[in-house]
Amino acid sequence: MGFFVRIRIVKKPLIIILLVLLADQILKFWIKTHMYLGESIRVAGDWFYITFVENYGMAFGMEFGGEYGKLFLSLFRIVVVGTMLYYLFKAAKNNSLHQGLVVSFSLIVAGAIGNIIDSAVYGLLFSDSFGQVATFMPADGGYATFLHGRVVDMFYFPIIESQFPAWFPVWGGEEFTFFSPVFNLADMSISTGVGIFIIYQKHFFKEEKKVEISQEQPKQVE
Repeated sequence: MGFFVRIRIVKKPLIIILLVLLADQILKFWIKTHMYLGESIRVAGDWFYITFVENYGMAFGMEFGGEYGKLFLSLFRIVVVGTMLYYLFKAAKNNSLHQGLVVSFSLIVAGAIGNIIDSAVYGLLFSDSFGQVATFMPADGGYATFLHGRVVDMFYFPIIESQFPAWFPVWGGEEFTFFSPVFNLADMSISTGVGIFIIYQKHFFKEEKKVEISQEQPKQVE
């Protein structure tokens, strides 16, 4: 199979991954170089804000196990993403994946790579954002070492702000916000990819099985 034929076959996952990564990193770069940590910009009413927060690597602002947990998480994600990329492009070349599954896996991989980039190199490329707008490529070096950078989040949708009734177990009388996690474009890409996979998985694998059966049937001799 020629080089250009291979490129054409893997074009769809490649385009999806590159477009998501480009949009994700441009937005994060803008946030880092124009906002200080904790700053919030109202976009629409009281339900959509651009709010600059950073986390140590899990989706929707969650954290895991401190510095060693972050290092483990980063390495684990690199291995998982590498495995998914290998499987995705190998399956795309063999035309053995439903196109919806290709889109789903591409979105998941793109989002994971986007957050890995933050963790891997943002600590080297930017100064800290506490109380100030970060500097890109500061003369004194970045705020963290390789794989110890923080993931940039910005989308905040406090759609409902209310209070649990007094009779409610555990949280009775406490205030709550829905949706409280702050997230980024990479998180959205991962969630969309997982959502597509969950909703359509039966359809994806049913068609895959049909293709496998048709490929296994012996050709009739004329």
